Amino acid sequence: MSDKKNKILVVEDEPSLIFTLQDTLESEGFEVIVSEEGEGAVDLVKEHRPDLMILDIMLPGKSGYDICKEIRELKFTFPIIMLTAKDQETDKVKGLELGADDYLTKPFGVKELLARIKARLRRSGTYSNTDVVDILKLGEVKIDLSENEAYHPGDKVVELTAREVELIRYLLSNANSPVSRDELLEKVWRYEYSTNTRTVDVHISKLRAKIEVHPDDPRYLITLHGVGYMLKTS
Repeated sequence: MSDKKNKILVVEDEPSLIFTLQDTLESEGFEVIVSEEGEGAVDLVKEHRPDLMILDIMLPGKSGYDICKEIRELKFTFPIIMLTAKDQETDKVKGLELGADDYLTKPFGVKELLARIKARLRRSGTYSNTDVVDILKLGEVKIDLSENEAYHPGDKVVELTAREVELIRYLLSNANSPVSRDELLEKVWRYEYSTNTRTVDVHISKLRAKIEVHPDDPRYLITLHGVGYMLKTS
C-alpha cells in the first residue's frame, strides 16, 4: 500500500469552516490545499492535481458551478463534492449535470463528510485505473477516450465531455451486459444518494448523438426498457 497522501483541494470562503475542514482532513492524513475565492481555484487544480475537491457554490469571484464546469471541460475527472446552503433538488441536479459527484447541505457533520470523501476516493479508482482501452471502434465511428473525441465518417470530429468518457469506460467495462440506471449513478456519478435517474437518461441521449451514426436507430448504445442500458461491442 502506498504512503502517498491523497490531496484534497478545499474551495471555501467561510474562515471557520476552512479551519474545521483543514484541521479535520489533515488529522485524517490528507494533504490539504485551500482556496478562499473562486478565481484561483482552477489554477490550483492545474498546479496540484488534487485527488478530490470540496467546492462551495457561493464564492467571491466565480461560482462553484462555473468552477466545476471549467474543471470538467479541462478533462479533470477527480471527484467533486459540492457544498451549499440551499437544500433544493434543482441546485443538486444542476451541480450533477455540470459534473459534480456528490452534495452536502450546510450545516453538515464532519463524520458524514469524511465518509463521503473516503467513498468517493475508493470509487474513483474502481474502474478508471484498470481500463487501458483508449481507442474504441463502434462501426464507422472511432472513439479516442484519451483525447475525448469521436471521429465520424467524412472527417467529422465530435468532442466528448469528461463525464461522457467516464460513462463510456464504465459501460465498456460491462460490454454486452445490461447496466441499470442506479448502477450508473453510483459508479459513474458516484452519487448513491440520488434517485434522479433522469440525469442518466439525459447524458445517455447526448452521448448517443455523439457516438452513433444514426442516434434515432442506435446499434451500439442500446436502451433496455425497464432494465437500463448496454454498450454492444460484438
